[in-house]
Amino acid sequence: MEYHVGLDKLVKELKMEVIYTPAPLETIMVTNADVNRPGLMLVGFYEYFDPSRIQVLGKVEMSFLDGLEVEDRKQRLRTLIATKPTAIVLTRDLEAYPEMLEYVKEFGVPLLESSENTSALMSAIISILGVELAPRITRHGVLVEVYGEGILILGESGVGKSETAVELVKRGHRLIADDAVELRRVSNRTIVGSAPENIRHFIELRGVGIINVARVFGVGAVKPSERVDMIVELEPWDKAKIYSRTGLESENMELLGIPIPYSVIPVRPGRNLAIILETAAINNRQKKMGYNAAEELLSRLGLENDITK
Repeated sequence: MEYHVGLDKLVKELKMEVIYTPAPLETIMVTNADVNRPGLMLVGFYEYFDPSRIQVLGKVEMSFLDGLEVEDRKQRLRTLIATKPTAIVLTRDLEAYPEMLEYVKEFGVPLLESSENTSALMSAIISILGVELAPRITRHGVLVEVYGEGILILGESGVGKSETAVELVKRGHRLIADDAVELRRVSNRTIVGSAPENIRHFIELRGVGIINVARVFGVGAVKPSERVDMIVELEPWDKAKIYSRTGLESENMELLGIPIPYSVIPVRPGRNLAIILETAAINNRQKKMGYNAAEELLSRLGLENDITK
């Protein structure tokens, strides 16, 4: 599935100026997360050029064009703009050539301008597009931030996911999403979760109803998005099932092709799930930093050879 984002979002977030647009910016869709500096195109190398990328012209490209004869410059600019790229952006408040304005109007190409330097602007564009155009799925669950760790809580309906999230919020942690969690693969190692816009900050508690967490607990109790660092599945306690007691075994669940640390936590009366998840978050962070309490305990008991078995 191909995702897209309106050009207006980039213009607004990066505070770019619009020199020319052939249509309302919200109707011009960006579908490629890559950005290009068309230096090779301007010197005559056209192979592999992708017009679906936003084209950024900085000081290097404009200095090269300044050194050309007028007719030569016109020909090169026309060839570039005739490919109808998604948009052309001038950085460092560089001034557009008159013929550039003529050609973008002829071929219907948006022309934008930014005061940022070229590298910083390209990095910002790629960062925004990397999120907006990322592959995504929606999972039924709850996403919370606990001690800086994003925890995706899964489990069957009624197991206590939302109640656990509210208890965590009361303890100073933050809610990202309840019920429906949008998960996006923003890089080869990172999944970022958020809530759909229409249900953001809302949470459902059986017997109480719908509450707005930001209104009840304050804006510090919510966050728009968070990286998923671990997955916890809540399930009713099964006496016949053997649950991990040491945490020595590492188990992962794949989300959009990325393995995420995964744990199953049994639920039964008397267990404080909020405290358990706080401890799980701290333990997960320690493991990422290279420390494993179970391995240290086995080492102290002289059973370190069992670790590798």
